[in-house]
Order: sequence, then structure tokens, then C-alpha cells
Amino acid sequence: MAVALDFKAVLGRFCTGVTAITALDGDEPIGFACQSFSALSLDPPAVALFPARSSTTWPRIRAAERFCVNVLAADQQDLCKQLGRSGPDKFAGLEWSPSPNGSPLLAGTIAWIDCTLAGELDGGDHTIVIGNVTELGEGRDAGPLLFYRSGFERLMSTAEAVGQ
Repeated sequence: MAVALDFKAVLGRFCTGVTAITALDGDEPIGFACQSFSALSLDPPAVALFPARSSTTWPRIRAAERFCVNVLAADQQDLCKQLGRSGPDKFAGLEWSPSPNGSPLLAGTIAWIDCTLAGELDGGDHTIVIGNVTELGEGRDAGPLLFYRSGFERLMSTAEAVGQ
């Protein structure tokens, strides 16, 4: 079917920001890279994320019932790749501190959003997760890490675009 074949190619032309969803499983930091993330509601403040049903990390975060959305900076591609892989210790060598809700707040991010799990819905091969925002903040002043057509990109300033 053409739609199935073209779906990934066509939707790949929609640029997304990249986040890392983190939590604690006991004392162990856990997390995964996630570009399927969105603001959902201003009143009450809520966000949505969409982990794959095949994720082995999401069930552990679900059990924690709280998580932190770390908005990654353009220079955090390696961090994204590290959290995007399978393996036992994705946090090896990563610098983090506890967010207000206790979840890992990754060093160098441009923003963070603490959430409590509000609910989940069926989303086909993904789960639609709704998080109620409990705290949030801005991080360092840097451009965002973007994902476009199966690769990382960055914003270009107007001055860069016109060659100034």
C-alpha cells in the first residue's frame, strides 16, 4: 500500500525537536531519547509523548509515575544517541542532577519539564502518554537539537542564512 510505504518518508519532512525522557527506577537513572513529544494543554499544563510499544524503558518509567522531559541542545547529539540505544547503562558518563521531582535533569539541556503520569492511550505501535506538568525551567541559552529526514539538524540564524 502506497500510504504505508510513503508514511515515514512524508512524515520525515516534519521537523521535530529532540528530548530525553528520564526517571529513577529505585536509585538507577533510566531514560530514552524521544522526538515524538508535544505540548498538549496550557490549562492544566500538560504534555504528550509517544514511546514505542517495543520500548523496554517506558514500562520502567511508567512504574515511577513521574518523569522529566529534557529538551536537548544542538550539541547534544552524542547524548541523544547514547540514550537512544539499547543497553544496561545508558547513563554511563552522563552528568545529571535531581530535578525537583527527583528525576534525572541532564546537564547542558536548554529546558526541562517535570511531569507526573496522568494517563496512557493506545496509539497503534506507540503509546500516547499524557504528563501533568509539575515544574519546569529554562536551561542554557543554545539552539535546539532537531530531527529531520532521519538525521540531526540545527537552526540557522537569519544572519547565517543570508551570509552575513
